[in-house]
Amino acid sequence: MRKLAAFLLLASCAGFSAAQTYPSKPVRLIVPFPPGSTPDIVGRTLGQKLADAWGQPVVVDNKTGAGGNIGTAEAARALRDGYTLLIGINGPIAVNKALYKDLPYDPAKDLKPISLLAAGAQILAAHPSVPASDLRQLVEYARANPDKLSYGSVGAGSASHLTMELLKSQAKVSMVHVPYRGFPPVVQDLLSGQIQATFAIAPAVLPQIRAGRLRGLAVTSLKRSPLAPEIPTVAEQGFPAFDATAWIGLLSPAGIPPDAADSIASQTQKAMRLPDVKQSLENQGFEVIGSSPQEFATFIRAETAKWTKIVQATGAKAE
Repeated sequence: MRKLAAFLLLASCAGFSAAQTYPSKPVRLIVPFPPGSTPDIVGRTLGQKLADAWGQPVVVDNKTGAGGNIGTAEAARALRDGYTLLIGINGPIAVNKALYKDLPYDPAKDLKPISLLAAGAQILAAHPSVPASDLRQLVEYARANPDKLSYGSVGAGSASHLTMELLKSQAKVSMVHVPYRGFPPVVQDLLSGQIQATFAIAPAVLPQIRAGRLRGLAVTSLKRSPLAPEIPTVAEQGFPAFDATAWIGLLSPAGIPPDAADSIASQTQKAMRLPDVKQSLENQGFEVIGSSPQEFATFIRAETAKWTKIVQATGAKAE
């Protein structure tokens, strides 16, 4: 009996230990934007490193639509077992609660911040048919031609949307918002002249600017971008203190097991410090961060407060 009891105790302990090992099966990574978009690029880069570290596949699942709300809501409703993760950006995480009347999730209650992965300045790009070689000329033209210009974004509440709404408010101009699902279709329609402008992360538009197919009018950071030092900032061109960055982070459903949360956070921070990850993402215009969960939570609270005020001040709407 003693041997049997000892055997059962050992078996129980082994079972408990195995249950605590994370991850023991593939992990799903929801990206609420299409393949080839900047959140997708960052998500796949991180996902591969996590898979390498864990010895388990990290399967990227692109769930697009509603400015990122569809994929984010699915992540918020997922099992709280640590096997569903989410790539989040400005809109679905810090803006859309103020922008949408009936958001199907509460970012502060339903999601757990894991790490702020990367952030980057945006470039204001315009089609060559627009008679403007800098921001001042664009503003003058837009003032003289209300609603003649249209601009694209990756969805309502995205950095590309709210940054333009902020500029419109400060410059006192009116332009038509056309939301898309990710930057690839935005850039396609911008190149064809279907829309006339967009704010976009550098890798989405800089190659086309270099080729002369688009014009780079301004960057949204307080300092010029090292990737495009010839393009002046918005602040330099008549709008002091204008500063709006696009950011990408990793989150999970709230309430996941502590061992899973610890493993995800520690491996994510290690992955974002890898030289090849830093080099790859920095070459595309990102500042690689890889913050702690606590730092990311504090950052989200500040971003939510900032952009809620901007939504209220500009009257921005989710078309």
